[in-house]
Amino acid sequence: MSIETISLSGRRKEVSNKKMTFWESLYLVAIVKGLFITVKHLFTRQATVQYPEHVRERSDVWRGQHILKRDEHGRENCTACGLCALSCPAEAITMTAAERKPEEKHLYREEKYASVYEINMLRCIFCGLCEEACPKDAIYLTESKKLVASSYDRTDFIYGKDKLVMPLTEAMKNSQSKLNN
Repeated sequence: MSIETISLSGRRKEVSNKKMTFWESLYLVAIVKGLFITVKHLFTRQATVQYPEHVRERSDVWRGQHILKRDEHGRENCTACGLCALSCPAEAITMTAAERKPEEKHLYREEKYASVYEINMLRCIFCGLCEEACPKDAIYLTESKKLVASSYDRTDFIYGKDKLVMPLTEAMKNSQSKLNN
């Protein structure tokens, strides 16, 4: 006996309600198949890495922690346009824009800047869409092996500008290496 059902997509599906045989009702075949898979996995290489002693190798396209870039003068690149927050599928990025004051000209490139920039690392899926959406090349996911630190407190995973902005010394080092090349 078969029953026709219609799914939400409009495609028809055939559902079979045939009576199981005696051997099928004992589930012996299914149990033997499961045991075979278990025994097969006993002889494969272990996937566990003893972390502090051995560090797993990362691929070339691995995306690490987010960084907000600075330009060659040490000013922040972010103009708080919000495209990174709009492109984030996990809605992990929030920001607040502010107007630059004349005495802050050495801190920010444009008249508008992100006074508050936060990424909820518990929501982030490290897809890199924020990096691709940014017109000012202000945010990128590092290629270094730096991981998001673990913690027991959820508030430790909301990264603000204090954890995201590139250190000034690193920005100056990058500008010097560009000048030398």
